[in-house]
Amino acid sequence: MAEFSINNKIYLTTKVSLFIANYGRKGKMKKATEFVERMKKVQEEAGAALKRAQEKMKIQADRGIKQAKVWKVGDKAMLSTKDLVFKERPAKKLVD
Repeated sequence: MAEFSINNKIYLTTKVSLFIANYGRKGKMKKATEFVERMKKVQEEAGAALKRAQEKMKIQADRGIKQAKVWKVGDKAMLSTKDLVFKERPAKKLVD
């Protein structure tokens, strides 16, 4: 509504409104309020559609999730040394 009022203000220097200068016709308040109502409805529908899509994606993403193994103190695990840097052993063959 603020943009509508700015575009319909008649300026002293040009003696016309910005809307008339750009489009060659007057903007009507009735059309502006209809436009605002229509845009609100469209945004609500789009928001609802996005919410439904988000819920569907969550269901699909959760489908492949497995429970993580619970580790206890003293459990043994394999460790890859691929990205580890050892300062004591500069030769890679001595690490393997």
